[in-house]
Amino acid sequence: MENKLKETRNKKQETRKSPPWRTCPASAGGLGWVKKTNIRLNMQERIKQQIKDSLELKEKLLESPALLADIEKASLTILKAFRTNHKLMLAGNGGSAADAQHLAAEFVSKFNFDRPGLPALALTTDTSILTSVGNDYSFLQVFARQISALGNKGDVFIAISTSGRSPNLVEALKAAKVKEVMTIGMTGASGGLMKDHCDICIRVPSEETPRVQEAQILLGHIICSLVEEELFSQK
Repeated sequence: MENKLKETRNKKQETRKSPPWRTCPASAGGLGWVKKTNIRLNMQERIKQQIKDSLELKEKLLESPALLADIEKASLTILKAFRTNHKLMLAGNGGSAADAQHLAAEFVSKFNFDRPGLPALALTTDTSILTSVGNDYSFLQVFARQISALGNKGDVFIAISTSGRSPNLVEALKAAKVKEVMTIGMTGASGGLMKDHCDICIRVPSEETPRVQEAQILLGHIICSLVEEELFSQK
């Protein structure tokens, strides 16, 4: 009898031991019960694939003479504006709004070396303006209204969008034309509606949002670097 009780206890203890599996709920994008080692391998393969995808896109940038020429034109356009005491304005939505602020900060503060600040302004930061225009007019006008108020002939406006279809950026580009502000678009491969309203449209050869965003910030950094070096070249 005592031996039978021990056997029963041992069986219960065995069933309580965690198997070499872990849970990854389907609701969280998983497949239910998945072996731990498989999860590690699968995740690492996905990590590698995304890095490869990003590298492949950057190789395409190098292989596109038209795109390289557009980056040069954009840099020269901004350079001319700064040299003639004009300013740069930038805008975007979501992650592109963050990119607009990021690049404005690089110009105002510094990029590669210490130098005087440059007049760059992200139109995505003043919540009072954004909410008042959005409330009194519409979200379509949140950037256009600012360009109408702040833009002057000789200024430059950069509109950043992965799709090129952002209606409020299209409206902003139209407002910039009225004010004789030079316009630069940064978009995905198609250029969307924006391409028809830009003086220069830098089209990243991809329609995959994360990859386009990665390339756009790279191109923005290149433009910052070129402008900074041309204005304040260190010997």
